[in-house]
Amino acid sequence: MASVGYESGFRVRASGVSAAMAVAAAAASLLVSGAAFAQQAPAAAATVAPSAGNAQRGSQLAYTCYGCHGIPDYRNAYPTYHVPKLGGQHAAYIVASLTEYRNGARPHPTMRGQAMAMTDQEIRDVAAYFATQNPVKSDGNATGTAPAAAQTCVACHGTDGVGILPEYPTLSGQHRDYLEHSLRAYRRGERQNAIMQGFAQTLTDEDIAALAAYFARQTPALWTPQPPRAPEMRAKSSPAR
Repeated sequence: MASVGYESGFRVRASGVSAAMAVAAAAASLLVSGAAFAQQAPAAAATVAPSAGNAQRGSQLAYTCYGCHGIPDYRNAYPTYHVPKLGGQHAAYIVASLTEYRNGARPHPTMRGQAMAMTDQEIRDVAAYFATQNPVKSDGNATGTAPAAAQTCVACHGTDGVGILPEYPTLSGQHRDYLEHSLRAYRRGERQNAIMQGFAQTLTDEDIAALAAYFARQTPALWTPQPPRAPEMRAKSSPAR
């Protein structure tokens, strides 16, 4: 499961238990082969290297992001769900996510408009900014017992929801309703990602609710970043000496 996905040539045509086993096998094969994983990002994202991002420039570009992602408990209007937390998320995943919005693999008018207005370098810079403020790192300890459906998820997202590779999104502490929305979008085919679509199609509504609840309560958690205060504002608020 994921809030932003990764592309692959793998497609699942089976159903029921057979489909679940096929997806699990695919996830396991990705862990064995690092080369195969490199092909999961959208083709358009291949030219966007998150390691080249400049967090300082990103802090200046992120002001438009804060209108939604910088407000705790802010909700998307329709359908209604919390906008995702970006603080501490992997930069590579944010790059892939924005690229998918830009190329139409993810349907969201506002996000598509934002992403289309950004250059590849600006995407890298914004991703670096949100990722480096306070990165979420796994402590190896999961909270509670993972539901049966999570056996496939943990291969990429870890038992505590922290993505095991930079390109895999961290899910720990993400809003529960956003995780549910994302899985349903994959199940309906609205989000275009072969592995996630194949996995989501094996899930019942009860499975989706259980997975979302499990990963939402994991720690260390993603967080809602607050917009930095301008230097002049900090000066005005400082006590006189």
